[in-house]
Amino acid sequence: MQADTQSTGGAAVDTPVPPVVRLGNFLFRYRNAIGPVLFLSALVAAVPSDPWERPDLGRLVAAIGLLFAVAGGAFRIFTIGFEYIERGGRNRQVFASKLVQGGVFDHCRNPLYVGNILICIGLALVARSIAFYLLIPIVLFAYSCIVAAEEAYLRDKFGTEYDMYCARVAPWWPRMSGWSRSLEGMRFNWGRVLVKEYNTILVLVLSLGLLWLWRRYVIGGTEVMPHPALLAAAFVGWASIYLFARWLKKSGTIKG
Repeated sequence: MQADTQSTGGAAVDTPVPPVVRLGNFLFRYRNAIGPVLFLSALVAAVPSDPWERPDLGRLVAAIGLLFAVAGGAFRIFTIGFEYIERGGRNRQVFASKLVQGGVFDHCRNPLYVGNILICIGLALVARSIAFYLLIPIVLFAYSCIVAAEEAYLRDKFGTEYDMYCARVAPWWPRMSGWSRSLEGMRFNWGRVLVKEYNTILVLVLSLGLLWLWRRYVIGGTEVMPHPALLAAAFVGWASIYLFARWLKKSGTIKG
């Protein structure tokens, strides 16, 4: 899709591209780098705290945050297990060879982004820091722009079919009814989950671990940190699992 014009309907018509779509295309192109940069920036700037300086409430907030993060990851797994979508686009640009409408996409137009937003909220609650809380509106704004860019592309390519899909399915809040009908005849693909979602799952585990270590270090110093050998062993174990999953994907041992 061009940077300054777009086509509508069947004939090419030069029309100005809305700024939100331009920004969405930019964010889509660099979205894999923006997330880690935001997380690490917040980690550097953050100061841990508990609600009303009560550690018991802090632990409750952290537990709720963990539930949010796990729910977001689980929702992504559930989505990809039943229906795959070309998430990475083509040449780092929005692309779709077909309009995916099955599985979870029959209930929510952007389930993977919903999962990511839940993960973001969860990490912020686990961190319990203003710097991380500020990431939530930033992430919501970024995904709103990306969705605007994707919808402009899909509407341009699929026309009336996409308009009918939008009229039937909400962009964010999943429809709670009709799951048995939507999943009828579909089989959950664990192999696809492994090769397509290993990065998200393992990075989420690493992020939660880093937040736990960060809070311990900032609040209690080196005295309360785990032994360096234990930390090294944990990281080696995590890296080994990550590299093994990546090898399974790249070698084609498990098909996605």
